[in-house]
Amino acid sequence: MVVFKVVTQNTKPFDGQKPGTSGLRKKVTVFQQEHYLHNFVQATFNALPSDKVKGSTIVVSGDGRYWSKDAVQIIIKIAAANGVKKVWVGQDGLLSTPAVSCIIRDRVGPDGEKAYGAFILTASHNPGGPHEDFGIKYNAENGGPALEGLTDKIYSNTKTISAYLTTEGLPDVDISSIGTTTFEGPDGAFEVDVFSATEDYVKLMKTIFDFEAIKELLANPKFSFCYDALHGVAGVYAKQIFVEELGAKESSLLNCTPLEDFGGGHPDPNLTYAKELVHTMGLGKVPPANEPPEFGAAADGDADRNMILGKRFFVTPSDSVAIIAANAVGSIPYFSTGLKGVARSMPTSAALDVVAKKLELKFFEVPTGWKFFGNLMDAGLCSVCGEESFGTGSDHIREKDGIWAVLAWLSILAYRNKDVGDGKLVTVEDIVTQHWGIYGRHYYTRYDYENVDADAAKKLMAYLVELQSTLPEVNKLIKETRPDVEEVVEADEFEYKDPVDHSVSSHQGICFLFKDGSRLVFRLSGTGSVGATIRLYIEQYEADSSKTGKASQDALAPLVAIALKLSKMEEFTGRSEPTVIT
Repeated sequence: MVVFKVVTQNTKPFDGQKPGTSGLRKKVTVFQQEHYLHNFVQATFNALPSDKVKGSTIVVSGDGRYWSKDAVQIIIKIAAANGVKKVWVGQDGLLSTPAVSCIIRDRVGPDGEKAYGAFILTASHNPGGPHEDFGIKYNAENGGPALEGLTDKIYSNTKTISAYLTTEGLPDVDISSIGTTTFEGPDGAFEVDVFSATEDYVKLMKTIFDFEAIKELLANPKFSFCYDALHGVAGVYAKQIFVEELGAKESSLLNCTPLEDFGGGHPDPNLTYAKELVHTMGLGKVPPANEPPEFGAAADGDADRNMILGKRFFVTPSDSVAIIAANAVGSIPYFSTGLKGVARSMPTSAALDVVAKKLELKFFEVPTGWKFFGNLMDAGLCSVCGEESFGTGSDHIREKDGIWAVLAWLSILAYRNKDVGDGKLVTVEDIVTQHWGIYGRHYYTRYDYENVDADAAKKLMAYLVELQSTLPEVNKLIKETRPDVEEVVEADEFEYKDPVDHSVSSHQGICFLFKDGSRLVFRLSGTGSVGATIRLYIEQYEADSSKTGKASQDALAPLVAIALKLSKMEEFTGRSEPTVIT
């Protein structure tokens, strides 16, 4: 048996190791600096109770992006040196972010051990490759992202760190083959267990959904299906679930081989970056050669985000979570006894609010960041939740879950089509338009201005805060620009008081609320690796079912004009167009 010893390595702090809403994200070349990753990992261990770390089991895996395999080996050695007893690694270092949450919560080792936490190696929907993005985040014992109290401690530690612990004599571990490798260290045996990336997650999905009903839908000759993993880790789960378990044809899977650089693409499931799927579904500029499938979906790099499409039809993420909530009890066995409550992030449209009111469900509006949903779920207050940024999920885990969202939609389609026989198939578009008929429609779009000069972005946000104190001037500008737009009745900077732990999160986005319920929201995103991303959210509510069929860009054009004029977007950023429109 290989014997290793623990050594102390002197180091110096690096600037800017502050975790954002989903961990630390930087360019690969930044992470490759000597001691950079080591510092952050040690700072994390130092922020955790030492008695909990000693003898613990932790998970280390990620979306398979470039430099992940190197990072896994570095973290294994630092974990061993800090007294961790076992490290669980998905085969080839691959685990989706939802699967990691599932494993922390549900997996039990041969000695009855459970994972204490996890280091997830992902930059989510950001590009991968030698000159692209890398990321790391720590998930806690409940399976969810570390809360601000812990991430603040980690950041504080990164600013003062002078040494980290690592090993001497511990070789790199083969993570390509399933099995356990045991080493001997100062504290006794240390094990690295490489296991199936899909087994635990698939088992969980089978307890939530009626796989037989979905299988019947996929076997229906009138129904066709297409899933695009954008060369992220979701491909591993798509093959196992959709093909092996549910009987879909392998030809229905697009880009389902995980690649370190995501095939040179941007693994972000939206209408801009999921080009092949968008074309296949009949939503591209050029019509596809074949008739589009009835249902299409895509995932991001680490499989926690999703995009849902019907034939020539896009479902906004805000509508998606509302429709899942409205249909969950009847179509998904896991929710058969009812929903505890629902929640959305502040920038997400109010479509979910209307469902909650009509169904008399508890409702919560939280800041962007899945950890806020986790608190509600741990307290038994929330069953279904979602974000406009293509994140949807439930209390089965403590992360958003892209595959879960697809299975939820397939369950709704299966339920709605169970009695159609030889009749017309109930389509994705049918389900959405019927929903609008009952609950009204929230016309919605998001403009992303990526890699904006950080100072310019801060100045724009400061200007908007100033504007909020002069609503008469704001309304005068609105009437001069677009007389057909209602006046602003309320403007504020969103602040959240957590009903569970009573923590307060300030400066979470700037909102202008109009008399008719329309909203403009401006927010700086914390998910980029360089510069700043300004996100502009534009929403208009239409309760009249006879007016819910307009093209979204037409319905929102007046509010878009107001948003750009009001914010002086081009003046502050130099950008005449957004990078991405969703």
